[in-house]
Amino acid sequence: MSEINTITGRAAPLDQANVDTDQIIPKQFLTGVTRSGYGKHLFHDWRYLDQHESVLNPDFSLNQAIHKGASVLLTRENFGCGSSREHAPWALADYGFKAIIAVSFADIFYGNCINNQLLPVTLSSAHMDQLFEIVLHAPDTDIHIDLPAQTVSCKELSFAFDIAEHHKTNLLKGLDAIGQTLELDAKISDFEQTRQIWL
Repeated sequence: MSEINTITGRAAPLDQANVDTDQIIPKQFLTGVTRSGYGKHLFHDWRYLDQHESVLNPDFSLNQAIHKGASVLLTRENFGCGSSREHAPWALADYGFKAIIAVSFADIFYGNCINNQLLPVTLSSAHMDQLFEIVLHAPDTDIHIDLPAQTVSCKELSFAFDIAEHHKTNLLKGLDAIGQTLELDAKISDFEQTRQIWL
C-alpha cells in the first residue's frame, strides 16, 4: 500500500453531521470483491436524481465544477456511522479523496480508513467552521495536511490534530494489518524454527 506523508489539495464541503455508511455507499452496490469501481456510486442518493446514475443533482456539492478533483473531504461529527462496511472508505478513495477532515468519526469507520490508507483527521467544530468558510469563499484554495507534524494548514490558518501513534506509523509506512504482521516476519520465522526443536 502507498505511504502517506503529506497531502495537499482542494477540499469539497459536505456540511452535514451523522453521515452513515449507507449514504456513503448504498447496500445495492456492495457486490464487488475488489476495492475499485465504487467511486461512481459514492453518495449515490445525493449525487444522482435517478437510479441509473445518469442525471446528476446540480445542488450536491461534489457535483459542482468548483469542487471537481478535490482530494480532501470536509464534513461534520460522527462521519461514517452505521454499518461496518469497508466499502465506504473504498468508495471515498476510489472517487479520489485522500483525506477526510471531520469533527469526529464512527470508530469502526475510522479504523477502516486507517487500514485503507485514507487519512481521517479530527478537528474541533470551531476549526471546521473556519475551513468551511474558506472553501465557501475561495474553493480553489489548497489545504495542506502534514502527518508527521500532525497539522492542517490553509491560508494563514494552522491547526494541530491528534492521532494514535500506531495509526500514524501504519499510515506513514503504508501498512495494513497484513503488512504489520509481515514486519514481524523474522521473529515469526525464529519462533517457528525454535518451536520445531522443542516439539
